[in-house]
Amino acid sequence: MSTLSFAARDSATMLRRNLKHLRRYPGMMIMSLGMPVLLLLLFVGVFGGVMQVGVGAGAYVDYLVSGILLMTVGYGASMTALAVNRDMTEGIISRFRTMAITRVSVLTGHVLGAVLRTLFSAVLVVAVALLFGFRPAAGFGGWLATLGMVLLLAFALTWLAVAVGLAAKNAEGANLFILFVQVLPFLSSAFVPTDTMSGAVRWFARNEPFTPIIDTLRGLMLGTSVSGSAWIAVAWCTGFALAGYVWARALFRRDPAA
Repeated sequence: MSTLSFAARDSATMLRRNLKHLRRYPGMMIMSLGMPVLLLLLFVGVFGGVMQVGVGAGAYVDYLVSGILLMTVGYGASMTALAVNRDMTEGIISRFRTMAITRVSVLTGHVLGAVLRTLFSAVLVVAVALLFGFRPAAGFGGWLATLGMVLLLAFALTWLAVAVGLAAKNAEGANLFILFVQVLPFLSSAFVPTDTMSGAVRWFARNEPFTPIIDTLRGLMLGTSVSGSAWIAVAWCTGFALAGYVWARALFRRDPAA
């Protein structure tokens, strides 16, 4: 077998391991599924009437879904940071280092498992949004592009989460990634247009990484132009993915005794 074949086989084995862990730690899946749906219900059912004023024409749920999708990806990635950190602190990764397996497969298994969980969660969010009046205008191409954007974002944030999980000394340190994916969406175009914000907050919201990603997802699903945000969104996702991958590989190769 070639090196690539061994890597694919070992990655598939680690993916099965991570999927089996969902039965041992069901809270991870519940958090990944439950929190985005709860946020969707909260903002549509409780704050929707007030938020509608700032959004203008169209149902508020149509504006909201893209931001909730981003937070869905973020919650899924944050669970991966905790899972990787648990493997590090419990010594499992140290055991894997001594085994005759492709080293990167240990990390790849976490990433693939997280992307699959996130995709399932995203489908659930869209299904619930449809029940609450979400009416997308995207055609087949628009939905295909939306799927690609969600997968790229999940891949990028998950590699970043893996690196954070490896670097953190304990679960509390890994939780810093959760703060990152929880706070930044609230300072973006996820819930209201950035034009309704004031001063420095508006400037930050327009230039932070999540805003172009959210605007791109919204445009793809609602059938509006994404020419001003799509390339920026892809650039941010690519940067996150490369930074997370390089950082995670460097940390994983590091001698734990050094």
